[in-house]
Amino acid sequence: MSNMNQTILDAFRFRHACKQFDSTKSVSGEDFDTILEAAHLSPSSFGFEPWKLIVLQDADLKKKLYPIAWGAQNSLNGASHLVILLARRKADTVFGSDYLTHIMKDIQKLPDNIIEGKRQAFKGFQQNDFNLLESDRALFDWAGKQTYIAMANMLTAAALLGIDSCPIEGFNQKAVDQLLAEEGLMDPKHFGVSVMAGFGYRSGTPQFEKTRQPLGDVVLWK
Repeated sequence: MSNMNQTILDAFRFRHACKQFDSTKSVSGEDFDTILEAAHLSPSSFGFEPWKLIVLQDADLKKKLYPIAWGAQNSLNGASHLVILLARRKADTVFGSDYLTHIMKDIQKLPDNIIEGKRQAFKGFQQNDFNLLESDRALFDWAGKQTYIAMANMLTAAALLGIDSCPIEGFNQKAVDQLLAEEGLMDPKHFGVSVMAGFGYRSGTPQFEKTRQPLGDVVLWK
């Protein structure tokens, strides 16, 4: 096995859902910028980047979040950084939205004829392939899937740097949405909370060993 192969596998074996962070240790600015850039460079369906990241540092806001995000409490108690990943809602992700026009025109720099072709292809994808237009929730869940790609890359980047992390779904989605809206951190018409992740350094040896099904039970070659 090459050194690079071993490095990658070692990072994945090192990574675990850290339940106890050492509050005396902080991730350096350089390392956390790298973790954020891993999210920034992540792929998304059609390249539409239907997400936004909140790096939560305000102590008062953490206190408000604590009772409505039970899965984040260990991270709030000791992680160096807590990231809340927002997914875009229907107003931004339906095929004719201003946001998608902005991405194609201003970010991807596509000419008008290509923009229209891509929009029609996306319309067909939403209507026919994934049936995303059946409900607002279907569109939001599609955008949420994209945020998990970004989060996974952040977790992997952290592990490669020897930094611990914990992906978090344990929260009351409606209550957290309301809190962030009240704090002026998101417009609920355009965004909703998808997932969170804490980053820092473990306070001790993980309590449980990593367990996985045998590779042959989950991979089919044909």
